[in-house]
Amino acid sequence: MEELLPLERHPFEPFVPENAKVLIMGTFPPQQKRWSMDFYYPNRTNDFWYMMGVVFYGDRNALLVPGSRNFDLPKIKSLLNDKGIALSDTGYLIRRLAGNASDKFLEIVEPVDLEFLRSRMPGLNAVATTGEKAAETLATITDTVAPRMGESIVAPDGLKIWRLPSTSRAYPLKLEKKAEYYERFFRDSL
Repeated sequence: MEELLPLERHPFEPFVPENAKVLIMGTFPPQQKRWSMDFYYPNRTNDFWYMMGVVFYGDRNALLVPGSRNFDLPKIKSLLNDKGIALSDTGYLIRRLAGNASDKFLEIVEPVDLEFLRSRMPGLNAVATTGEKAAETLATITDTVAPRMGESIVAPDGLKIWRLPSTSRAYPLKLEKKAEYYERFFRDSL
């Protein structure tokens, strides 16, 4: 039955600033009907960009177009470029086992080519995953174990790998608490 479900290839190229110091990896974007922009964490109900607003500007709405509910993509990319934050997902080719964005019903058919991605980031200090499925997938790719939430491990090749909370609103943690975990990661890694 699963082989009859369609395969989806990742819709975005990894976002890699020239000065990339950290790489944040989720699992895979939601279905396109849920996008509010053509970029990572496109769903307005995902806390990622609100959390980044709290961490870097002290304002959950800092990465929205003023007076709007739309994300300000030029400001988002400017922040990522300025801080050296790269974005990618752990899934390159996936199959949705249910018609939603839940990681629980996502089969990673082919993970991202992490070695190629890392070759584009000579100054990379650390990788952080946003949630359990991304952490487990990265552990498989790096032949490590997934760290506990909020903690890090060091891979055999020296790469520091963090596991951060999911920014999905389905994850039962207040935005401010999520921001504390991410702020600690950025403080340690940037």
